[in-house]
Amino acid sequence: MAYPGYPPSGYPAFPGYPPTGQESVYPPAGQYTYPAAPGGYPPAGGGSFPAAPPSTGYPEAGGYPAPGGYPAPGGFPGAPQAGGMPSYPGGPGYGVPPTGPGFGGYPQPPAQSYAGGGPAQIPGYPGGQAPSPMPGPPAAMVQYTQGTIQAAPNFDAGRDAEILRKAMKGIGTDEKAIIDVVSNRSNDQRQKIKAAFKTMYGKDLIKDLKSELSGNVEELILALFMPRTYYDAWSLRHAMKGAGTQERVLIEILCTRTNQEIREIVNCYKSEFGRDIEQDIRADTSGHFERLLVSMCQGNRDENQTVDYQKAQEDAQRLYQAGEGKLGTDESCFNMVLASRSFPQLRATAEAYSRIANRDLASSIDREFSGNVERGLKAILQCAFDRPAFFAERLYYAMKGAGTDDSTLIRIIVTRSEIDLVQIKQKFAEMYQKTLATMIASDTSGDYRRLLLAIVGQ
Repeated sequence: MAYPGYPPSGYPAFPGYPPTGQESVYPPAGQYTYPAAPGGYPPAGGGSFPAAPPSTGYPEAGGYPAPGGYPAPGGFPGAPQAGGMPSYPGGPGYGVPPTGPGFGGYPQPPAQSYAGGGPAQIPGYPGGQAPSPMPGPPAAMVQYTQGTIQAAPNFDAGRDAEILRKAMKGIGTDEKAIIDVVSNRSNDQRQKIKAAFKTMYGKDLIKDLKSELSGNVEELILALFMPRTYYDAWSLRHAMKGAGTQERVLIEILCTRTNQEIREIVNCYKSEFGRDIEQDIRADTSGHFERLLVSMCQGNRDENQTVDYQKAQEDAQRLYQAGEGKLGTDESCFNMVLASRSFPQLRATAEAYSRIANRDLASSIDREFSGNVERGLKAILQCAFDRPAFFAERLYYAMKGAGTDDSTLIRIIVTRSEIDLVQIKQKFAEMYQKTLATMIASDTSGDYRRLLLAIVGQ
């Protein structure tokens, strides 16, 4: 299913495209953590890492475990010194986060229910179960995030422009040559190819590609040539443009991006489309969902990686009193906590909540909310535990069953290709016992299939 009117006639149809200086820096700062396994780093097949690990510290601060494992001598910043590390979640001692579809990352010992063990509602989360505490470090830390597309070495924009010109010149189109170039260049390199093409031939590469391609392969290639920030802004605009609103697109982008990415998207939306994104959100959504999205587009989530366990306990109690502990729901309390707390802080809050409420937080959100605001809050909670799993799930349901949601498939593959698509692929295989490439191959065909598989690294 494509967006109405996608791609815009005569793309680029918006003045000043591509935006100058709007491109995000990927991958986002603070996304790098290293495995604690005896094999050290980099993990097999994991690509290159910096020559030396970051400073010693608690993994959530981006550090590498101290020699001899952790807790490091003297403990971790902000962690209680007596009684060991609060669990993550599961009880006293350093625990491990949940694994399986929707959450995951660390190996899971024999499952132990949350206090009372109400079934979790985020799809695929082990029903009503959380892992038991594990003494010492887990066998593997959350992996270094990595894209399947890297900047090509020995890059020559003029040479690539010449290859593309030759592929489109005359009768017929050499789609293979086009695929070979666009799937093996970073987004920044594609912008340079586009500029070189216009300099060398006095023609607009995007218009030439549009005249030679059609259907899903056209949509995919045009998405690859959009600067990253512009593509997110463009996707949001088209999710709200015209009749109807694609709320899941709004959730997917606004609830998963970093503060820096959101601020750049908001600025790009204004400069490229001459519109205020907050006003568009207010015009197209309503109620508690509208308030959640407005909160998200501020780009002001706390990004401090140090966990305040006292605040986590207080927030958990506040959430309980706003939902399970009263008749009715104080939606603004859930909005405040989930929209403003850092992801490590939300994990600690979720763990504390399970002890207080005798139920996990995801299950309570299901009981207290419905519709788009429920989906938005659960997306935030899921990303706090495992962002790649969120995108793996979105990809799965874009292809599951009859038909394919091609716009979602294209958007996620393109936007995550230089950030964490390697981890999304790994999580997809864990969650659904089949590879992402296998499912793409069975759901697509022709040049569209070949380009998607080239991007995911097959």
